[in-house]
Order: sequence, then C-alpha cells, then structure tokens
Amino acid sequence: MLGVSKESVRRWKRVWEKNGADALRRRPATGRPPKLDDAQVERVRTALERGAQAHGFEADLWTLERAGLVAERVTGVRLSKASVWRLLTGRLGWSLQRPERRAVERDESEIARWIAHEWPRIKKGR
Repeated sequence: MLGVSKESVRRWKRVWEKNGADALRRRPATGRPPKLDDAQVERVRTALERGAQAHGFEADLWTLERAGLVAERVTGVRLSKASVWRLLTGRLGWSLQRPERRAVERDESEIARWIAHEWPRIKKGR
C-alpha cells in the first residue's frame, strides 16, 4: 500500500520501539557543509551578473577559471573547478551556454549579396 519493502517497515518499527517517534523524523543531510554560505553566494551572484569585462577580462564570457577567480576575490574562499561548477549550476541555477563561433571578418551584407546574386547564377549553371 505504501510502496515500501517489508524490511523497511520492520526497521522503522524497531527504531520506533527503541527511540520513539522522534527517531523516525527526517534529519538534515549529512556530509561536508558548503564552503560558501547563502550571503556569500549572493555576493558572488551579484559580481558575476556584472559581467566578465567588469572584472577585467577581455571577453565578456565566463569560464570556470574566471568565475572561480571572481568568487575568490569576493569571498576570500578558493574553490576547485568542481566546486565552481556546483556553485554555478546548483546554487545559482546557471546553465552551460556556448557562444556562437563567428569569424571576426564576417560581412553580413556581402553574404546577403552573394546569396542573392552569385548563388542563383551558380545553381543555374548546373
């Protein structure tokens, strides 16, 4: 009826009999606490939202290394690349974005002219 195994029910019953109903309550997850508290995470968010160029980087793109440097400047806490990734994707809710690769020399008007004039001529000559 509950969708749990009989063994789980027996284990819960033993815990309840030995330590009472409070022993069955959900407890906070164990493990290493996060390196940054919520206030520090918000300071990092604010700093990152200003953009990479505001922090002296040439291009306005974030990498794990750049985000980690800014987080360290803002909080004084050095994070590994894995920790920066968890911070960005988990606690800040950011996602991986890849910039479109375009040639610096790209000339949109020349491309439009070529498509309008040259391509039909080439196609007709087949």
